[in-house]
Amino acid sequence: MFTILKKIGLSLGCLLLPLIAFMAEPTFALGVEIQNKADIQQKLDDYVTKTMKANHIKGAALAIAKNDEVFYAQGFGAQSDGRVINGSTPFPIASLSKSFTALAVLQLAEQGLIDLDAPYASYFPDLSAKDERVRHVTIRNLLNQTSGLNDNVNPDMTRSPQYQSLQEINQSLNTVKLAHDPGTAYSYHNPNYEYLALLVEHVSGQNFADYLASRVFKPLGMNQTYNVSSTQQFKDDSAIPQGHYLLFGRSIRQAEPSWFINGPAGIVSTAEDMAKWMLAQYSGRLLSPELLEQYHQAGQMSPYGMGWLAGNDEQEGRTISHSGIFWTYKSEETIYLDQQLGITMLFNSGLNAFVDYSAFIDGIASIMHGQDPGASNLNGRNLEIAMGFLTIVTLIWGIYRFIRLGTNKGSITTGKWILSTVGRIIPVAILLFLPSLAAWIGAGRVVPWFGLWTTMPSLIIWLAVVSLINIANVVRRFTIIRRV
Repeated sequence: MFTILKKIGLSLGCLLLPLIAFMAEPTFALGVEIQNKADIQQKLDDYVTKTMKANHIKGAALAIAKNDEVFYAQGFGAQSDGRVINGSTPFPIASLSKSFTALAVLQLAEQGLIDLDAPYASYFPDLSAKDERVRHVTIRNLLNQTSGLNDNVNPDMTRSPQYQSLQEINQSLNTVKLAHDPGTAYSYHNPNYEYLALLVEHVSGQNFADYLASRVFKPLGMNQTYNVSSTQQFKDDSAIPQGHYLLFGRSIRQAEPSWFINGPAGIVSTAEDMAKWMLAQYSGRLLSPELLEQYHQAGQMSPYGMGWLAGNDEQEGRTISHSGIFWTYKSEETIYLDQQLGITMLFNSGLNAFVDYSAFIDGIASIMHGQDPGASNLNGRNLEIAMGFLTIVTLIWGIYRFIRLGTNKGSITTGKWILSTVGRIIPVAILLFLPSLAAWIGAGRVVPWFGLWTTMPSLIIWLAVVSLINIANVVRRFTIIRRV
């Protein structure tokens, strides 16, 4: 969901490359002969357990659908109270929910109740948008994330107070000014799918959660799956494992902050149910063949189509995928349509700059294809150790330089002080303007400070240490110059 945060982490992480390069070793996928299902499942158990340990992930669940069967649906780790996580343990699936919302829209389109190319405003004649372009945003624009809206003009995570119901969300369209003309630019924006959820309610006459339960979950046998409107409701289900974020390799329990998620990210499901969901993607049970083809296609402006990122290459064939993130939960899903193979992983830890969650899917796919998933020393554990080492070295060096300033008073001039100050304020500026930098890199995705902290706490701590050392040195140098 938020490749923006990965980009920031990687950008800052470049500073660490000289320290961690020696840890890296190349990996190769070697062909292996797997004899039977039991062997494959044992390899899956070993691989997931080892990779979770290498990234300090406390709990996860894996679902695999293969051909016409649920091939694998298991849990890993335990909850904070000691309960073992299994295939029926519920996890928030975050933005994997968007493909469900898109399906609901397409079901109603199949019934002739929704025209995908009709303006959204045509279903809500009471809208009084100040920006006339809002009236030209189509249902397909919302599905493809090309509505012209983004977080800068229509806040999502940073909105305060957060919405309490879908009925409130159309208010934003009355006052917003679009960032782009509809259909001219792709911009991932959660509220696009809130409007779609409201449309489902408006057209079907059902509450959105009730519609999903009766028209999607029940027909597919997803009896453990349900939809919520706010992250606050995660606390109401004691069966959901406590979420975590990672700090210097330590997994820290943390409640998910309040966020309105009905439509784009509100579904709670299990490994067992997600396997059934993936089976339905190539079984023909969801939609007519024509609409199912549209459902799995890329959009006109980007690979993002209708709740899926669509791909196609010579080796893998057609794929649909999506990732999902809360600050204390993570999910990954890839379905290889031509191979009739689907893989979903659910985690009780959130996005982290040093954890490559998508690598879990790649490794599992390799095992399913009879190959060795390989391993890399560039994992969360080793990178966090490197960050801890860098932070300590930076602190010691900073203190040393601060003390040395007192013995080199004569070498400090006003010119040198000005030049050194310019260089020293760069880390301070990066730290202060990190949310703005994140929004710029992410093409409009605005991330709150809490999200930045849970995603890259060790990098932020290192930046804070560098900034404090630099400020202290600037002040000390200025004081010495005045005395001289």
